[in-house]
Amino acid sequence: MSKSIEELKSLTTQIRRDILRMVHAVNSGHPGGSLGCTEYFTALYGKVMNYSLPFTMEGRNEDHFYLSNGHISPVFYSTLARSGFFPVEELKTFRKLDSRLQGHPTTHEGLPGVRIASGSLGQGLSVALGVAQGKKLDGDQSLVYSLHGDGELQEGQVWEAFMYAAAKKVDNIISTIDYNGQQIDGSTENVLSLGNLHAKLEAFGWLVLEEKNGNDLEAVIAILEKAKTETGNGKPVAIILHTEMGSGVDYMMGSHAWHGKAPNDEQLDTAFKQLYLEAPADY
Repeated sequence: MSKSIEELKSLTTQIRRDILRMVHAVNSGHPGGSLGCTEYFTALYGKVMNYSLPFTMEGRNEDHFYLSNGHISPVFYSTLARSGFFPVEELKTFRKLDSRLQGHPTTHEGLPGVRIASGSLGQGLSVALGVAQGKKLDGDQSLVYSLHGDGELQEGQVWEAFMYAAAKKVDNIISTIDYNGQQIDGSTENVLSLGNLHAKLEAFGWLVLEEKNGNDLEAVIAILEKAKTETGNGKPVAIILHTEMGSGVDYMMGSHAWHGKAPNDEQLDTAFKQLYLEAPADY
């Protein structure tokens, strides 16, 4: 059943709670980027993407999603669980020994919803393009979505993939760049500036859309739906989605310091109060 906008907005708050609780429980993980991408994941799985349950690796005639910046696994896992891919209870096992929910998504444990391991940055677009071309060969009309960090674009393989996609007219893919301007060592501008990313992607032959309000759920849904209408026209489609690292928790917002740091007990309690939620003993 399709959820209303209000239900989806409530879900974003729930996912943010999951993210914080998961990384806090093991004092490990990446909350900043996960919080910043919550609206994207909620929009994609709650409104935009066509998929079926139970999950199958092949996923014929359904849309696929590939997470390239795999360190934001908390938001991915929470979204999958809240969308029915696996029990919400399993979120408690995040980053624990023998868990299917490792710090970066893996495939060997068979976690529903995960089709590639994405610990090494820069590889997700190449995989997504291969799947997109495979769908074309199979006569499968569904789409492939991928997500990438802006800092990840400092990897050379990404630009080879950008070039390849346009050259081979892979027009059944929608690749989104989480443009929060932060990475583990500081701002992307200071570490290695991306320059005019919009112009660069267009120069590489992509159709480029841009959304400045990447933490506005309705705006994110709208840009993804717009992107869908642009597929099938001979060009791959990119979305530059401006988000804020740590969105929803004031002491995390806009700071690279929370790229890979877990909140302590007091900070967790503060975060829950800001999200208008008590901190219950369980998920």
